Amino acid sequence: MSKHLCCFTQKPKTKRAKRFLDNRAPKLTENVKNAMIMKGGNTSMTVTQALKDIYALKKPSAEFFSKKTDSSLFLFGSHNKKRPNNLIFGRLFDFHVLDMIELGIEKYNSLNEIKNSKCPEGTKPMLVFAGEAFDHDDDHKRLKSLLTDFFRGPVVPSVRLAGLEHALHFTALEGKIYMRSYRSLLKKSGCRTPRIELEEIGPSFDFVLRRTHLASDDLYKTAHRQPKALKPKKKKNISHDTFGTKFGRLHMQKQDLAKLQTRKMKGLRKRRGPAAAAEGETSPKTAKVEVE
Repeated sequence: MSKHLCCFTQKPKTKRAKRFLDNRAPKLTENVKNAMIMKGGNTSMTVTQALKDIYALKKPSAEFFSKKTDSSLFLFGSHNKKRPNNLIFGRLFDFHVLDMIELGIEKYNSLNEIKNSKCPEGTKPMLVFAGEAFDHDDDHKRLKSLLTDFFRGPVVPSVRLAGLEHALHFTALEGKIYMRSYRSLLKKSGCRTPRIELEEIGPSFDFVLRRTHLASDDLYKTAHRQPKALKPKKKKNISHDTFGTKFGRLHMQKQDLAKLQTRKMKGLRKRRGPAAAAEGETSPKTAKVEVE
């Protein structure tokens, strides 16, 4: 999603200011999205620890101020009687709020409560979304997009097998969202492909979906607009299946099979001499062709 739509109008007076403005200018390839994490004036211990754990998952792409640090994501934690243990996930477009989704914490286990070994800081996670609501309900669709933006990490061209170490699993079931964090372990399997086991490392959340503030369809399409330079060019006679396998179609001229050159075999040669004449008298006539 593009973060900026307008261009800066101020003119830089120094080279340092010029580099700063060039870094903020719209780009074909987007920078890694930073997130600012904010704590409200009235919070509970649960919210405070939850913000710390989510910050640990998001590091090093987590900041404190939007325009100063070019953050396009934010997380706000608060607590009151009407909405206890409240987290608000949101994102910005052109430094204006694009959408916000409010989640309430019903059950929570912190990183410190789960004693298993953790993944290194900055590990790119695998994101898994389970539940029909993520595909059919509009609020859950937008929540899926928002969580993907928040936790996906940097875009990389390739990942080695050992780098697929961290998995974040989100399940939508009966109006609740369950978030779990796992570390993948590669075990010996007796063959070339390792056996994979998942070990929960925390944090784990049981969320309930509360209020939403979603962008209009037109603004949402504008935020997702891509420059023409990034759009892949269509190639003729090339298609891909569901698994990404590439297929090519070849157009060939019509072939005359009568002129097809094949391997010569003795059994297909014409017989000569008296044996062939005697066979012709006793057996019905058959077409004998020598394939060249």
